[in-house]
Amino acid sequence: VMRRNPFGMDICCRKGSRSPLQELYNPTQVSVLCTAILHQVRRDQVTDACRASSVSSRKRRVLTPSDLKHLVVDEDHEMIYCYVPKVACTNWKRVMMVLTGRGKYSDPMEIPANEAHVSSNLKTLNQYSIPEINHRLKNYMKFLFVREPFERLVSAYRNKFTQKYNTSFHKRYGTKIVRRQRKNATQEALRKGDDVKFEEFVAYLIDPHTQREEPFNEHWQTVYSLCHPCHIHYDLIGKYETLEEDSNYVLQLAGVSSYLKFPTYAKSTRTTDEMTTEFFQNISSLHQMQLYEVYKLDFLMFNYSVPSYLKLE
Repeated sequence: VMRRNPFGMDICCRKGSRSPLQELYNPTQVSVLCTAILHQVRRDQVTDACRASSVSSRKRRVLTPSDLKHLVVDEDHEMIYCYVPKVACTNWKRVMMVLTGRGKYSDPMEIPANEAHVSSNLKTLNQYSIPEINHRLKNYMKFLFVREPFERLVSAYRNKFTQKYNTSFHKRYGTKIVRRQRKNATQEALRKGDDVKFEEFVAYLIDPHTQREEPFNEHWQTVYSLCHPCHIHYDLIGKYETLEEDSNYVLQLAGVSSYLKFPTYAKSTRTTDEMTTEFFQNISSLHQMQLYEVYKLDFLMFNYSVPSYLKLE
């Protein structure tokens, strides 16, 4: 069932030990065989979706360094992590700071959330030369974490538009959304942009003008556009739904699981499937269909079925 890693020959061994890439494709422990097979299935799903989508049939786009700013590099453990906002990326950035900090940090949860998002605390792939980028893409284990697209979207909306402290988002996006989507908006709403309704947010996302104007903000940008899985071969695709197991599997492959575990905490504020269903109650079937088209590739690539609450005509 396992396929040989196409880059098997090029992997050099770290300090006499096996690299995460070798451990993933040729596991030494029988106990992880089922896990390895599961990840093979997820990789195949992405490959098939890329092949089937018109994306691959159009002229293949060459990635530029600016396309690689979400790929965090861990030199010591030969891993690359593409972070996707609203998919446990704060905790994964904390873990990457522990892994790359050379002993500076030992407990991910002791790192303040805002410090995890300071760009200078982690090195991203776009900071390397082209030959260095190619070498790392070929020899390092590349992984990302994904989430049901509409649950991630509702999570982004709740975090950025319903929290009073997010004034920068209200000013930058809220005012624009109110101006464009709300008839007879009050002067205060136009000035503050702090009371955007979910229906207005959806209307803004499906508006062709929005997509022509500038790329989506990373919090609601598609995983396809943030991590380029049709151009970059990800060795491991973790899921938010199995976050703990998948994260600890990555740490096991990196050979650090004896002293580093992925942080777990039960957050009562977490966006759930039931909550997402509720948010979509007021979205017209036309808008639901248009929104699904925007995120369709993420649904297909990562094997998320069409949500049962959608009223797709």
